[in-house]
Amino acid sequence: MVPTVDYYPDRAHLFAFLLRLRACSSSRTNCSLSHCNSRSARKLIDSYPRLRFTLIEEAFVFSSRERLARFIPRLVQLLAEWSETFPYDFRDERVMAHVRNITHRCVTLEAGVRQDVSALLQNLLHRLTALEKYELFLQMVNTEPTTDCLDLLSSTDVTELCGNASGLAQQLTHIELERLSYIGPEEFVQAFAKENPHLETSFKDMKKTRNLESYVSWFNKLSYFVATEVVKHVKKKQRVKVTEFWIEAARECFNIGNFNSLMAIIAGLNMSPISRLKKTWSKVPSAKFSVLEHQMDPSSNFSSYRSTLKAAVWRSAGATDERQRIVVPFFSLLVKDLYFLNEGCSNK
Repeated sequence: MVPTVDYYPDRAHLFAFLLRLRACSSSRTNCSLSHCNSRSARKLIDSYPRLRFTLIEEAFVFSSRERLARFIPRLVQLLAEWSETFPYDFRDERVMAHVRNITHRCVTLEAGVRQDVSALLQNLLHRLTALEKYELFLQMVNTEPTTDCLDLLSSTDVTELCGNASGLAQQLTHIELERLSYIGPEEFVQAFAKENPHLETSFKDMKKTRNLESYVSWFNKLSYFVATEVVKHVKKKQRVKVTEFWIEAARECFNIGNFNSLMAIIAGLNMSPISRLKKTWSKVPSAKFSVLEHQMDPSSNFSSYRSTLKAAVWRSAGATDERQRIVVPFFSLLVKDLYFLNEGCSNK
């Protein structure tokens, strides 16, 4: 994985290696602890993820100055790609101490990389700051709503706030894309990692899947919001209007490629308090909603949705318009697929 003067790993290989290494480290450590519970194994956990810097730092000690001068640009590239893909690895101050040590040596030995190192550190700082702000935002969102907020929700109507269903679908897509962007690939590995009662607290603290969990929670909140917006109206005419509005918003989500919001809206409209409103549904044109339900039909392991998703990915790959490149998958099904893929690989 560590680059040399004559070799630099492929980006896909580098991604897979860095992602898989945390799983391999945890599984080997779990095995060691369950069999011998040795102090050395505990130290191994405590030093994670600093272990991955060992080979890099040793390269400075055992390589000649001339060889290092040719090697350093590739090392800086490695750190840049690592910090861009797995920024959470660098939240630990001990890890950042290694980064500062390595980058300082790089600049000292090869002044030509100073600008690249500066950009690397600035981008990393920007990314970590953004992650911290996002986590504070999640804490604020997850707090209990005040009475004023509840009164505001009950007195306002989604059709008045958003104006049209297309605008609502676009805003939902912005929210989906933002929340997806903060989920690190390592969160999936950590989510599927099996807990071990012998693990030190230092390793457990690193198992952070907050962004992944909040995104799953967002789906449920949207579904309940859809249902609430319908049932809060006393008059049937208003319930029909809101229901039609959400169906149109779901159709726009489908056209955009936002399948997660689409499924959340369908789930909300299929909740028992909504589905039993027979008189309301009798006034709602059901053809559009039936088409959307068919697209997200869970039968045959969501075969209809999977075909649609495949077509959306194909469309996205060849699109020149940014709006046509959007694909937001049905996230719960994606997590389920990844889980069973992981289980299948772990048993081999």
